[in-house]
Amino acid sequence: MAITSSGSATQLSVRPYAAEDEPAVLALVNADRLPGQPEANVDMLAEALAGRSPVDGGWWAELDPPATDVVHDGAGEVLGVVSYAHRSSDGAGLILWLHCFEDEETLAKALIARALDRLGPRTVYAFEFASALTHGLEGLPSRHRPATRRALEAAGFTDRDLWRYMHAPLPIAGLPHADGYTVTEIEDPPGKRLEVRDAGEVIAEATIGRPVAGAGVLWWISVVPAARGRGTGPALLGSALDLLTGLGADEVILYVDDDAPPGDSERDRTAANRMYDRAGLREVDRLFSFTRRP
Repeated sequence: MAITSSGSATQLSVRPYAAEDEPAVLALVNADRLPGQPEANVDMLAEALAGRSPVDGGWWAELDPPATDVVHDGAGEVLGVVSYAHRSSDGAGLILWLHCFEDEETLAKALIARALDRLGPRTVYAFEFASALTHGLEGLPSRHRPATRRALEAAGFTDRDLWRYMHAPLPIAGLPHADGYTVTEIEDPPGKRLEVRDAGEVIAEATIGRPVAGAGVLWWISVVPAARGRGTGPALLGSALDLLTGLGADEVILYVDDDAPPGDSERDRTAANRMYDRAGLREVDRLFSFTRRP
């Protein structure tokens, strides 16, 4: 597959990934790295190429073995990479991860066209769940990856604004702390669960991920409706962040599922967002997933 790059006479070609592409592909992945994300290494790339991930592992287990292709110029320099797969259970195709130079939209378009051609006429989802190349990054960072987003939209994909990606250095001073909470180990995702109980009933819980390269993840905080408005959430947040610091984290990332429709009181994140903002976590980007119908 050959393409002429816009703005130049450079001929681009797309071919299957080869072992010698590893350094160039890792450089592309790490060029897109967000604050709080670990630097991708050869082991992480090997897991992604094999179709495995420590986060969202169940979703990956449903896929056929993925294919991975690279786009390169006439001199053979690798400029982009895309990985995609079929899902037998519903016949869908998935663009799993894609990285390229974001100043050249033609590269993203070439990689998306290659994936769509190989996946065939079917519903295709893009950036639906986290790969082994990230620490739970579920979605495309729309602000940091504008060319990729525009290329997906040009190819007929519609987007869904799903997550706030937030970050803060640790420790954070001045936060309240919960009294009498318990901590248990969990395996999926690997980390710990904090629980606050009242009269034997769990009224609030938080889930944190084991730090990777100094970055911990706050996966989840939940407070039952009857216990809201009493400071339980902020106190549990302070305790969870202190626990991450004690485990060796010097920064924290947080994914907030911020896609509740208007009037959905059960999933409304207004209060949670206010709590995170007040605690000093900063929104770095918004994470989008994409769908293309045949």
